[in-house]
Amino acid sequence: MPQSNPSVVILGAGFGGLEATKALGRAPVEITLIDRQNYHCFQPLLYQVATAALSPADIAWPIRHILRQQKNATVFMAEVNSIDVGARVVNTKAGPFSFDFLVIATGARNSYFGRDHWAETAPGLKRIEDATRIRRGILSAFEEAELARDDAERKRLLTFVIIGGGPTGVEMAGAIAEVARQTLARDFRRIDPRTARIVLIEGGARLLPTFSEQHSSYARDTLVAMGVDVMTSSPVLECDGRGVDLAGGRIEAGSVVWAAGVMAWPAAQWLSAEHDRGGRVVVRPDLSLQGFNDIFVIGDTAFVKDTSGRPVPGLASAAKQMGKYVGKLIAARVAGQSLPPFRYRHEGSLATIGRRAAVVELGPIQLNGFIGWMFWSAVHIYFLIGLRNRFVVAVTWLWSYVTFKRGARLITEVPPIVHDQ
Repeated sequence: MPQSNPSVVILGAGFGGLEATKALGRAPVEITLIDRQNYHCFQPLLYQVATAALSPADIAWPIRHILRQQKNATVFMAEVNSIDVGARVVNTKAGPFSFDFLVIATGARNSYFGRDHWAETAPGLKRIEDATRIRRGILSAFEEAELARDDAERKRLLTFVIIGGGPTGVEMAGAIAEVARQTLARDFRRIDPRTARIVLIEGGARLLPTFSEQHSSYARDTLVAMGVDVMTSSPVLECDGRGVDLAGGRIEAGSVVWAAGVMAWPAAQWLSAEHDRGGRVVVRPDLSLQGFNDIFVIGDTAFVKDTSGRPVPGLASAAKQMGKYVGKLIAARVAGQSLPPFRYRHEGSLATIGRRAAVVELGPIQLNGFIGWMFWSAVHIYFLIGLRNRFVVAVTWLWSYVTFKRGARLITEVPPIVHDQ
């Protein structure tokens, strides 16, 4: 009786999970790829969906379509409940899946540092649902301000707060400023969107803390020139539906966006494994779980150090490198071979601040301003999946650059109005 090929179960179809799947494309294995969504999302551009520059379809692709030609891969849309490492089974709401090799690439979620109730009023930006919710909140604030008859309420509605001064926060602040100062400038009659106040709050001493101090200062100066109020060394004490509280006082706001922290999905709980403060599973140099040679954790879910002793950052490029490595490692082990430990190669850091402004750090290559923005745009278009999406995004950005217009200004999923009885 012929022996079946080894079963590889991959949890998550993000950057790491897809790379692992593709790396096993020619290996004699049967791959089961499980994700709670039926699409892969290009997360670095989620903020552009949130600020009406792009539509969700421009940055997301059906997983089945991506892997349609890979015959050894089967895709299931299901949500993981637990993992039984002893029985070698992944339990999902759709039933159990047994494995010979397991790759966990479930990514990260928003972290509110123990204030989970803030999620209701300060949405983060990790999924398309988050982006459309933020877009709805931003555009609705302008619409409600047009209706408001009280000056104080109108001022509150036209105040937008972004919490967190990392790349996502900086990108969101710059994009909202462009929406208010340019895109919507002539669309209203009773309000002037250009008077909107955009506040970027960072608890640390400077913006973009993982970038050089020079680029951190450049980002701050550029945002200030765009009319953004930048507040550093200002941790948020409380957040509710009408604004935020800081040590220096309260800021009344019509919309609050969270960009201050993330944590891993609960893989550490599923595995009863050692993890760091962000919930990332501590793995060995070959990205395998302590005590298990056939269970791997990659991407934002894994804690591993590079050759210099620093933790590998939670970047898309790192997740892709880990996924490709683990796929090759499994293929090698099936063939009775081995590979050296994982070696992370830092491919640089990029962040856009707004129209004609970005910062780029690629080793000796240090760019900012318009040249940095062009480089940032080219890199993001290159890494999009599919020729159609690359073309659409490139044309959309060119049109927006020339006309200052944003074509995805739709308010969807508006909750029903409840009238008092």
